[in-house]
Amino acid sequence: MPGRTLPTFTLAEVQSHNTKKSCFVTLGQKVYDVTDFVDAHPGGSDLVLQYAGKDVAAILQDASSHAHSEAAYEVLDDSLVGFLASESDKSTPAADGNGAAVNGNGTAKGANGTYVHPKTGMSCEEDLSRDTDIVSDYKTHKFLDLSRPLFPQVWNGGFSKEFYLDQVHRPRHYKGGQSAPLFGNFLEPLTLTPWWVVPLLWLPLVTYGVYLASKGFSNPLGEVACLVGGVFLWTLVEYLLHRFLFHIDYYLPDNRVGITVHFALHGIHHYLPMDKYRLVMPPALFIVLATPFWKLAHVIFFWNWHIATAVYCGGVFGYICYDMTHYFLHHQNLPLWWKQLKKYHLEHHFLDYENGFGVTSPFWDIVFGTELVPRTKKN
Repeated sequence: MPGRTLPTFTLAEVQSHNTKKSCFVTLGQKVYDVTDFVDAHPGGSDLVLQYAGKDVAAILQDASSHAHSEAAYEVLDDSLVGFLASESDKSTPAADGNGAAVNGNGTAKGANGTYVHPKTGMSCEEDLSRDTDIVSDYKTHKFLDLSRPLFPQVWNGGFSKEFYLDQVHRPRHYKGGQSAPLFGNFLEPLTLTPWWVVPLLWLPLVTYGVYLASKGFSNPLGEVACLVGGVFLWTLVEYLLHRFLFHIDYYLPDNRVGITVHFALHGIHHYLPMDKYRLVMPPALFIVLATPFWKLAHVIFFWNWHIATAVYCGGVFGYICYDMTHYFLHHQNLPLWWKQLKKYHLEHHFLDYENGFGVTSPFWDIVFGTELVPRTKKN
């Protein structure tokens, strides 16, 4: 299956697939999903389930128990879903789905010696734009079928939080870079926000706010200072929102409400990071998040409405710059001075989503110790 990306599984992960609804077996280092074959097994489903989550090498070769034809091995070949990561022998690399060798320290290298992330199977930002094989992805991971509306699948999927977080942070790419269906009905257009909506909608309001605030400043430099201060405060808000709201991850309640809210808020962006119409913040969501900050600004600067308004407008302008930066980091070839920032952010998606929360700048990552560690080429 050329081009198909297959994951690696720990032995514990394989052993957890030990039911009729999800039945994995191993043969050496290869992992097979034989769920569809359980009821069709000539010897009965019970015999297959005895080896669910286990290695089948011995039983396949045991002629006295059941002589297996070449057809049995062909069934396995069609059911290959990944490779077993070696735990007993750390010195023996196991292959991942890209033909990469997974080393004992959890890193991997491809045929050309480049780094390959052992979980996502990705080695560079270009991997984020490679079309996902929808059929094999669903068969392999049993998570979301990209050909059907995603929202009801998340709501009705019965996923555990652990499984959901593992899957939603393995990036996929919908065919041709289009948007995968979220609702599949009249609500669908409301989920799609082109990038230009952000400056078109909010810049005039910021301009008007700056005009109103200017009436309270005798010196224009005072207002400029408040605007710059607002932009700086936004960079902190950006970091805090990204880290503690969008990536609340492990503090999520382990139920479908928490999981669905997480998916709608930010999970879908990590699941489909190159979807250009679900990348900038929808206006309705921005209003929900921005309203309390308007109140907060006027509580903090209670003695002067004009200062509070100028600082707030600076913050909203910072948000506009953030959303535009975020979009262009994903979808544009950038000037040299932005290329490193683009690499930094996209590695947050395919390499380490638990670090690298700064989008417009890694400054607060450095301050709070969540900076992405630079990758080195593995020999």
